[in-house]
Amino acid sequence: MNYLAHAYLSFHIPEILAGNMVSDFVKGKKKYDYPVSIQKGIHLHRAIDGFTDQHPATKKAKEFFKPAVGPYAGAFIDVVYDHFLALDKEEFPADQLDLFTKEAYGQLDALQSFFPEKFAAMFPYMKSQNWLFNYRYKEGIEKSFGGLVRRAQYLTDAQPAYRIFLSEYDALSSHYVSFFPEVKAFASSQLALLLNQ
Repeated sequence: MNYLAHAYLSFHIPEILAGNMVSDFVKGKKKYDYPVSIQKGIHLHRAIDGFTDQHPATKKAKEFFKPAVGPYAGAFIDVVYDHFLALDKEEFPADQLDLFTKEAYGQLDALQSFFPEKFAAMFPYMKSQNWLFNYRYKEGIEKSFGGLVRRAQYLTDAQPAYRIFLSEYDALSSHYVSFFPEVKAFASSQLALLLNQ
């Protein structure tokens, strides 16, 4: 899952949110450098990623992108899931997405002292460009795909993947619909276990 989903699946708990958002920038035993409350967010992030990768809907959705991006298909699906989450009226009715993103940025602002260096450098751009909200726009997905290509070792052009996103839009949406309620329930149960430890 990408940033919006990981933020949303932190269930409004600031320290869980911080850990969930920085997890990809914290390697191996480095997680033990963080307070236990943030470690739990890091653990939750990794559990969500494992569940997502193994889910049948994700495996089917990846097949659309493999011809264009090969082993990076999962990263592109993560961004696609954020797009459909941002548009999901069950999860974000009315103006709730806007309110949620403002809350998330505010909670993260208060915990910036715990950000690893690379996330700390990225966060001002995430906030000023309002990445979490802009996943709802196809143009925002195009930009996110471009960011993936810049970070990928073997990719040079985001447009083939973006064309797949547009041409398979309805099918990808259906995979999101079958996937997201299950990952939300999984994350909620994992968080309950972590908070009771």
